[in-house]
Amino acid sequence: MRLRAEVAALRTVIKQLEAEVARLQAENRQLQAENAQLRGENAHLREEKGQLEEEVAKREKEKRGAPAFVKANRVKKEKQPRKKRAAEQNKGRRREAATRHEKHTIDTCPVCGEALVGGSVYYRRQVVDIPPPQAVEVVEHEIEKRWCRRCRQWRWPAVDWSGVVLGNSRIGVRLMGLVVYLRLVLRVPIEVIQQYVASLHQVKLSQGEISDICQRVSQRLQPAGEHLLAEARASPVAHMDETGWREDGRNGYSWCLATDGPTAVRYYRYRPSRSHLVAEELLGDFGGHLVSDFYNAYNSYTGAHQRCWVHLLRDLHELRQAYPENSEVVAWVLAVKWLYRQAQTLLAGNPSPQERTQLYDRLWEVARQLGLQYAQTNHPCRPLAKRLLRHLDELFQFVLYSHVPADNNLAERALRSLVVQRKISGGTRSPAGSQTRMALASLFETWKARGFNPLFECWRHL
Repeated sequence: MRLRAEVAALRTVIKQLEAEVARLQAENRQLQAENAQLRGENAHLREEKGQLEEEVAKREKEKRGAPAFVKANRVKKEKQPRKKRAAEQNKGRRREAATRHEKHTIDTCPVCGEALVGGSVYYRRQVVDIPPPQAVEVVEHEIEKRWCRRCRQWRWPAVDWSGVVLGNSRIGVRLMGLVVYLRLVLRVPIEVIQQYVASLHQVKLSQGEISDICQRVSQRLQPAGEHLLAEARASPVAHMDETGWREDGRNGYSWCLATDGPTAVRYYRYRPSRSHLVAEELLGDFGGHLVSDFYNAYNSYTGAHQRCWVHLLRDLHELRQAYPENSEVVAWVLAVKWLYRQAQTLLAGNPSPQERTQLYDRLWEVARQLGLQYAQTNHPCRPLAKRLLRHLDELFQFVLYSHVPADNNLAERALRSLVVQRKISGGTRSPAGSQTRMALASLFETWKARGFNPLFECWRHL
């Protein structure tokens, strides 16, 4: 009996031990799961720490500022597989209109010497080249005088020099047009123009003569330039912008009035001032839609006005970058951007005039509410909120009228040529030089915008 009792006791102990082992195994599994979870959280925290350290280092670097010549690293893009060319594009090179034909044939077989008979075109090959440079043509005109026995005076013919030469210059209009084309359109320095005409056409021009040629051509084409200003003022939509320009080492501004369409116009004028008086001078009796940025010189225009959304979106982006952790700023910026995206999305469906008016009223009211949200408070969004309220009627004119664009990119692109010239030459040296540069730029940029060859158009006008 005693042995049975001990066996029973041992079995009880074994069961207790087995229960304890099962409990410890379950606890071990739970601890392993918690350990794995903590390891994952630890790795995530390490990753966040690394990102925060990189962000702090980036901000400290931005505070210190990088040199002006340092450019940001470009993000490397994954190399995409080359797309297969479309069937309609998988053709040979376009052939030019032949100006001369040369036929190549043989009469006997080059192998056996037998006379060849018949014939057809085996293949064609075009060679595009230029003729040898032609020396300049110097025409010496002799005006002969003859004696009148009745009047007792010498008489000579009155020669019509129009279309041949300007004024008392010795340079013909074709060479003048070439020099101006090289100077204005190709932006070739005066010294290089001298080398070009000397090496290709065997004519020597001084630097002063080249400057005089540009001034004479500008004076001759002045009526055409003034006609461009009248055309721009008669356009239903005009874009205006300004950029810096230096005259004799002093800062001034080059103003641009640009229009689009088949009769596109690019009109430039230099003024030392950047005030609203210059804008009023250029606009004159203009009564259409003016498209501009938010510079206050354009506030004096009382007609229909469309402000550039690209400038506003850029300022909104900079505001969001300045306050990335401020949820109110981010939400407000996204709300204003939503107005522009909503307008562009709905306009893509070609709405009716009534639908355009309803969309305009809805966007106008939402923009007003967004402006009132922070215009009277000390908040980072206050400057842009006040801008919304100040230009409420000038933000959505492109919604009401299909011919009005939402941005001022046309004027920005029109000023690009002058900006490049300013960076190359540094500006002009005198008021006459500024007037000549702006007048010629107006004509040549207008001819380019209309799809004409500027050189041929210059010759035609001269």
